[in-house]
Amino acid sequence: MRYIEAQYRHTKKSTVLERSESNLKILINKISLLKSEIQKVIVGQDVIIEEMLIALMAGGHCLLEGVPGLAKTLMVRTMSQALDLSFRRIQFTPDLMPTDIVGTEILEEDHVTGKRFFKFNKGPLFANIILADEVNRTPPKTQSALLEAMQEFEVTYGGQTYPLDRPFFILATQNPIEQAGTYPLPEAQLDRFLLYIKIGYPTAAEENQILSSTTGSKKAVINPIIGAEEIKELQAITREVSISDDLITYVSEIIRATRPDTTTVNFVKEWVRWGAGPRAGQALILTAKARALFKGRYAVIMEDLQAMAYPVLRHRVLMNFKAEAENVSSDKVTDELIKAISKPKANI
Repeated sequence: MRYIEAQYRHTKKSTVLERSESNLKILINKISLLKSEIQKVIVGQDVIIEEMLIALMAGGHCLLEGVPGLAKTLMVRTMSQALDLSFRRIQFTPDLMPTDIVGTEILEEDHVTGKRFFKFNKGPLFANIILADEVNRTPPKTQSALLEAMQEFEVTYGGQTYPLDRPFFILATQNPIEQAGTYPLPEAQLDRFLLYIKIGYPTAAEENQILSSTTGSKKAVINPIIGAEEIKELQAITREVSISDDLITYVSEIIRATRPDTTTVNFVKEWVRWGAGPRAGQALILTAKARALFKGRYAVIMEDLQAMAYPVLRHRVLMNFKAEAENVSSDKVTDELIKAISKPKANI
């Protein structure tokens, strides 16, 4: 804690306020309260909720994948209610155009002078939290408009640039089945998502609880826990979490080992067509820092890196045809890399 406060005073970042130790703990504790608030509605899915909150703390975006009926939309909507932020849902369809999400100019008239002028009418992207529902059902032109906003945190229309509200957090969903009529995101665009989160079926006990809690008249009330300024501070604090040089080297070795031309892992040579780029290493370190802070620690440990390796690498390691034919996934590659890459002795 003192390390983080010392870093604040040293860097003197205007976006981060100097805080006492007790106030900093209160701020960090709000993330745990946020998870508890979401769990008033969402049964189970602990890891999924944690990964979404970690992405928020790290300042990145999430791609959620799961079959229909697993509460992807409900999870995002509940999260938005627990955050004191503006929220918009965009239902992506084959006829959706870039102007439908970015905005467009409309012709208006000054009633005093009678002069006409164009005014930019902002689209649903101008909100803090965006649910991009079924993002793979809209054409590449509209997908590109969304992904440009994700990367640049601004949109350009008519030669003028409009900054987006901060924090800016996109949670996109896609359905792994019914691929007819869809437009799968290219690997280069998938790389813009910080995490690729797969949502599975609930356990038997969780499913019983879901059926019991959702078919009655009682509804949970979701209270806002944290606001925009506090989230921006948490995002700044996340970057100040400590990570040792040995662990940074370990991350570099993991990422380089995903590439068939530089790897020493035979499993990668056999099953992988393209490996992850440097952005994967940046994402792994940043999300590991966020996870450490989420768990109440101020330094990254090996457990953080190994836990976040799966959602970070899932969409950044491209499997070859043989792997696809034999149903070998990128998660299996991550398994093998964690086993094969030697860990720093101080962190074993």
